[in-house]
Amino acid sequence: METGSPDDTGTAGATQAADRAGPPDQAGPVLPAGPAGPAGPADPAREEPVWTGLPPGLLRMRRLLLVVWLGLLTLAAGVLPALFLAPLWAALALLPLALLAWGWVMLGRNWRSWRYAERADDLLISRGVLWQEETVVPYGRMQLVEVTSGPVERHFGLASVQLHTAAAATDATIPGLDPAEAERLRDRLTELGEARSAGL
Repeated sequence: METGSPDDTGTAGATQAADRAGPPDQAGPVLPAGPAGPAGPADPAREEPVWTGLPPGLLRMRRLLLVVWLGLLTLAAGVLPALFLAPLWAALALLPLALLAWGWVMLGRNWRSWRYAERADDLLISRGVLWQEETVVPYGRMQLVEVTSGPVERHFGLASVQLHTAAAATDATIPGLDPAEAERLRDRLTELGEARSAGL
């Protein structure tokens, strides 16, 4: 004979189901674990500088000058000896042609090696293929920032920024910039240099 009531059976069944499910604090969804520690601000000293390369107009100008000068030298080395000595001497033109091919590649590598980065306290300029050189120009030591553009540079729409500091060893030049970028860089570097000199 059954001694329990239907209500008691339901209550006992619910209790057994709860026991099988585990404690109440484990019944909810599992949330992903957070970071082990608080995320602090990034260290500015360890941040990688944002580099800016030179525009391709500088490479086109230099390669055109290379072709013009070595092209004339190739004609002179091939035609003149063949006319006045013997046709075999026209092989001398192979030397300027080889120099032209080598210079074409090296100008491209040199152009890709030039870059600059504006940081909070200084300007970085990196260049060089075989011997890499990196110049650090502190804003507070800048005395003069010039924008120059020769006849050939003006023809190609280029300008250079020349940086003069208190120490001649930290003087630097950024060649082949767009005139608008050269003027922007000059104005910003001048402003930062005056602010650093004033101790702001």
